[in-house]
Amino acid sequence: MSASGKRVFTIPPGYSFVDALAEGLLARFPDPLELGSARVLLPTRRACRSLQEAFLRVGAGRPLLLPRMLPLGDLDSDELTVAGEGLEWAAAEAAELPQAIAPLRRQLLLARLVRRGPDSQVSEEQASRLAEELARLLDQVETEGLDFDALETLVPEIFAAHWQQTLRFLEIVTQAWPAILAEEGGIGAAERRRRLLELQAAAWKAKPPEGPVIAAGSTGSIPATAALIQVIAGLPQGSVVLPGLDLAAPRELWPDIGKDPSHPQHGLALLLQRLELEPREVALWPGCSGAESRTARGRLVGAALWPAAATRGWTEAAQDETLRAAAAELPGRVTRLDAETSGQEAAAIALILRQTLETPGKRAALVTPDRDLARRVAAELLRWGIAIDDSAGQPLSRTPPGVFLRLTAALATEALAPLPLLSALKHPLAAGGEAPGAFRRKVRALETLALRGPRPAPGFAGLRQTLKQAREKTGDLEKWLGRLENHAVAFLGALEARENRLQVLIEAHIGFAEALAASDAESGADRLWAGEAGEAAAIFLDELREAARGESLDTASYAGVLSALLAGQTVRPRYGSHPRLAILGPLEARLYHADLMVLGGLNEGTWPAEIEAGPWLSRPMRAEFGLPPLERRIGLAAHDFAQAFAAPEVVLTRARRVGGAPSVPSRWLLRLDAFLAALDASGALKARQPWLAWARDLDRPADRPKPCKRPAPAPPAAARPRRLSVTRVETWMRDPYALYAEQVLRLQRLDDLDAEASAAERGTAIHEALERFVQELPEALPANALERLIAIGEEVFEALKARPSVHAFWWPRFRRAAAWVIEQERARRASGLKVHAETRGQLVLGDFTLTAKADRIETLPGGGLAILDYKTGRAPPKKDLASGLAPQLPLEAAIAAAGGFEGLQTAAAGELAYWRLPGSAATPGEAVEVREKLDDLVAAARDGLAELIRIFDDPATPYHPQPRPGAAAAFNDYEHLARVKEWSAGGGDDT
Repeated sequence: MSASGKRVFTIPPGYSFVDALAEGLLARFPDPLELGSARVLLPTRRACRSLQEAFLRVGAGRPLLLPRMLPLGDLDSDELTVAGEGLEWAAAEAAELPQAIAPLRRQLLLARLVRRGPDSQVSEEQASRLAEELARLLDQVETEGLDFDALETLVPEIFAAHWQQTLRFLEIVTQAWPAILAEEGGIGAAERRRRLLELQAAAWKAKPPEGPVIAAGSTGSIPATAALIQVIAGLPQGSVVLPGLDLAAPRELWPDIGKDPSHPQHGLALLLQRLELEPREVALWPGCSGAESRTARGRLVGAALWPAAATRGWTEAAQDETLRAAAAELPGRVTRLDAETSGQEAAAIALILRQTLETPGKRAALVTPDRDLARRVAAELLRWGIAIDDSAGQPLSRTPPGVFLRLTAALATEALAPLPLLSALKHPLAAGGEAPGAFRRKVRALETLALRGPRPAPGFAGLRQTLKQAREKTGDLEKWLGRLENHAVAFLGALEARENRLQVLIEAHIGFAEALAASDAESGADRLWAGEAGEAAAIFLDELREAARGESLDTASYAGVLSALLAGQTVRPRYGSHPRLAILGPLEARLYHADLMVLGGLNEGTWPAEIEAGPWLSRPMRAEFGLPPLERRIGLAAHDFAQAFAAPEVVLTRARRVGGAPSVPSRWLLRLDAFLAALDASGALKARQPWLAWARDLDRPADRPKPCKRPAPAPPAAARPRRLSVTRVETWMRDPYALYAEQVLRLQRLDDLDAEASAAERGTAIHEALERFVQELPEALPANALERLIAIGEEVFEALKARPSVHAFWWPRFRRAAAWVIEQERARRASGLKVHAETRGQLVLGDFTLTAKADRIETLPGGGLAILDYKTGRAPPKKDLASGLAPQLPLEAAIAAAGGFEGLQTAAAGELAYWRLPGSAATPGEAVEVREKLDDLVAAARDGLAELIRIFDDPATPYHPQPRPGAAAAFNDYEHLARVKEWSAGGGDDT
């Protein structure tokens, strides 16, 4: 008891707070009935659960009548709706308080105000996210007991125009919001908590409770909490137990600490001022006295984190034997690891936690605010079959049910675009009433036949239209697509209206999600709402459905709004998945010590996190309004760090690079480095075990990596192709491996999802249009030839309307190319030639057959043939024709010379030509013609093919990729399969 008569204690950082608190309570109240009559007020519900577990540990599992444990909701938004649940003396007054408005209801109402605010042009999704920020501002103002009318006292003229507009915008909370609250019959959760705590303080001040009351673990950062603690400290049977008060800090430092909100003791300093106590008047909690060895490290970190102006006293502090002894004990107890990357940091932490399990009964915990690091560590531990949960939870939007809800919403709002459609249908929860395996097979078939390549027309009608154009039979797939449409019809119908009631959209979405999640063995509800995440999703949608009453929404924004609302929900595991390992956030670890504490993610911007004023008030505006400084959050984080640093064994970790960018060590690490240097103990935190080296070795191959060799597949003669088209002969010459992959392995490239309109799509349409035009008009042209060609083109391109992007992009180009073609046609047909379109032919060379389908063959009046090929892409240069690397037309000429084309007499080619048809405004068409030395060119092509056949008829001849690097094909679908970049850059080419 202090000189003032107040029972105020502290548990130093060297102790596990909840364990020491449990020990002290058992010692103070040996009578079980007296212990059961006590009330213990703790910061959070998690702290209450931790104290229950501590009683089990301290009591060795024997039956105990535990005290009533009540949460204060200290700086934890999750506690806002439950704080004050232990009220009993002020129950009548509390019953008259309005209920707290549901968080989702508040966010939707605020989003409506944001959209209707002055000069507001935000989307509904942006409004939902801004409403969340506005709700945080409301919580801060209500927590501090401020009045929004004070905004009018701010002087807009001293702020930038942007902030003046913001102040005008915030009139929605000073004018419209109170009226909405009155209409709703509720108040903010933070205001209700504050008023409940104020009622409790007034009730206990007027009539002290009969049993003991202990407020433990709170720093009094909330004004109403601090006022209640002040009342408890003055009760006849009241006690206050402060967490980690630095009793060793010099007395002259406390005024500076009280002015520095980023200092770990700042909150406690303000609380002591309120209690009218000096730090030296605070006693150690029973059971903590006489244990300087356990508190020495707390003194060390406390000195390292002195206010900046006080660090000049480090020189004198360095002579303190206690501090020097604490520094001397650091090796082996406190270790610092600076990993190169976040992945290496996670692997090292996983190894540390895994090593802990080698010691029977030893407990370890990773403490970090970095949720990505937490997930990485949990994944790394699965190497050894160790399942561990992040007790800080994960956003509902990232859980399987949350992702499924987001994907199904996006599927419908984006008119069944390929990427959102496949993302939803390939989700593990999607089954559509069938066996999941069978459903996946149909999804893959739909992907291949309708979704690869340019985007189909919107909706199920567009998918059906695209399927009808497929060359394969799609009857069963179309029936399956019809069943899928039946599942979605109500949801799509609700979205068709430009604006609809949000409740209607939610109901329809739930129905669609459950129908899509159903399998042949389980209902959709059983699969979708199972497990902790499923239950959380079900509760969220139920609360959202209730909160959405009367709210309308632009249906195009539904997916974005749902995603924004989901992001604010957190799913926490009910129970730890491992008895001796844990992953904790700083809040969860605030009053907890394991035998080994790994403090991870110690980079500036992560721990402590960056602090931002938010979109509503600047720092000067916050100060003038009366809100606490933002640096207070850093002070609380520093207090958490100092508490955890004093655990029996500690590992401090950080990554030098995060997301590929260099990082800066946490300010606390820099302070420790500087202070240890003053104590001549710079190497005290050096790792004694090679965890980082082990982490690097985890995925390092046992043997030194060697570049792969150039592939050299040599299939047996029976598997080698005996029939090729003239276009594939060029592939055979330029890249035999590509021919092997296509003809022997039968591998075909899939088009990209939602691909841009390709030259292949356009080429097919143009070839068909020109083929039909020539077949209709093989000789003389009428006067309206251009109109006729365009009319044929319209008929051909009509089928491409199922791919709107192809039609819109290529149709204008076709019209320009058609005009150029008619000009060429009139010039060429003036001599009386006859045109043959898409003529098939073949040439047999032994047991090998060369095939061709000539785009255009002209029978010349003087004898001979002109062979033309349409190119919608690049035409081969004449040098490739001369060198034999472009053998298509010469080989077609060889077929013609042997009488191999259907319906044509044997004849030599008098002209070879390419018509390039880009259809651009600058170059609608271009002709590349070859008339000289054609006999030599054709003979060389035929002889070259015969030699190629002879060489590859040998089973020992391999199909090498790119045997002529300078002559590689411009487009190669199999380059990645041949691993060209690996062997060509790594010296693996041994040919």
